[in-house]
Amino acid sequence: MTTDSSVHVAVAAALALAAGIAAAQPAAPTVRLNAGIHLITAEVADNDATRTRGLMFRESLAPNHGMLFVFERKGIHCMWMRNTLIPLSVAFIDDDGRIVNIEDMAPQTETSHCARTPVRYALEMSRGWFASRGIKPGAVIDGIAPRAPAR
Repeated sequence: MTTDSSVHVAVAAALALAAGIAAAQPAAPTVRLNAGIHLITAEVADNDATRTRGLMFRESLAPNHGMLFVFERKGIHCMWMRNTLIPLSVAFIDDDGRIVNIEDMAPQTETSHCARTPVRYALEMSRGWFASRGIKPGAVIDGIAPRAPAR
C-alpha cells in the first residue's frame, strides 16, 4: 500500500523520466527543402515511431527548421498536437510537392487537422511560417518528391 505522497513522488519521477527520454532521443535525419527562395531544414519522420513522436516535448524550433512526415501511402492524413509545446503550421503536400492545404495548430490540443485530399507528405513548421512568406496552397515544396519532366 502506498501513501498519497509516495504516489505523487512516483508520478513525478515517471514524468521526469519521460521528459528526459524525450529530450535524449537522437535527432532524426534531415532533408533540405525549399519553397521558392526559402530554404528549409526538415527532420524526416518516416516510420510509425518517428511520426507518432513528431515534435512532441520540444520547446522551440530553430529558424527555418521543421519536420517532414512521410507516409507509406497516400491518404487523408491528420495531425494533432498532443504533448507538443510549440504552436505549429502544417502543410499537407501531394506527390508532386504541391501544397494542398495549410492548417494552424495550437499547442497541447487533440484537435485533428487533416489533408483535404489524399497526400503522402506533411511539413510542420513554426506557426505562421508559411503565411509570413506568402506560401499558400498550390505552392511547390522542392526536394520532397522527384519532379516530373517538363512536357
